[in-house]
Amino acid sequence: MRHIPNIITSLNLISGFTAILYALGGDLLTASWLILAAMIFDFLDGFSARLLGAYSELGKELDSLADMVSFGVAPAVIIHLIMKQNAGAVAHYPQLTQQILLFIPVVMPLCAGLRLAIFNVDTRQTTSFRGLPTPANAIAVISLVIVSLLTGSHAIKALTSSVQAMALITVTLSLLMVTRIPLLSLKTKHLRFRGNEGRYLMAVLIFIAFIVLGIRAATLVIPLYIVASLVSLLIKD
Repeated sequence: MRHIPNIITSLNLISGFTAILYALGGDLLTASWLILAAMIFDFLDGFSARLLGAYSELGKELDSLADMVSFGVAPAVIIHLIMKQNAGAVAHYPQLTQQILLFIPVVMPLCAGLRLAIFNVDTRQTTSFRGLPTPANAIAVISLVIVSLLTGSHAIKALTSSVQAMALITVTLSLLMVTRIPLLSLKTKHLRFRGNEGRYLMAVLIFIAFIVLGIRAATLVIPLYIVASLVSLLIKD
């Protein structure tokens, strides 16, 4: 029984690696769904570890390695391939500038690795996060892909077809992962409103967004999460 969490974590890693393979094969939608599957396994390994009392240093390190692949490397590969597909839009730039733009996604796994290393040694991140969690980084990326391919949203397509915009999104998400800004953790000790104001605000905002925009609201999940976190921080102060 004590090996169950590590087995689930391994499924996270397998999903992330398979997502990279599908992305390299040109199937960005399947790659995005596989990253979503990795997130589910990431939730289940922690849940099973708490349920079974099967915590271990090995599991902790394996979890970070799996998250690095699934939520750091895989999203960066997807962004790089999206930018490469639209490289013609910056063909008028100097060759060096084009290369720099196309390799900006390398910043994402770098910051994801640093963020995970910090998380492993920072005891303050039990009830809240410091910086954007790596799964949230992945959600921000795959939501653009899923919404673009499934809805044909002109606004999202315009965003993903812009090399400069994708480069800016990459840098922003990467920097958010290594900032020390306190952000909400979904773990809570109770369901009372007091002490969970930010979590309830986030739930309400996301619910309204999906009612109004449908699946397109997926692209707003992480921005709304950040807004709710900052509002929660102001309330505490």
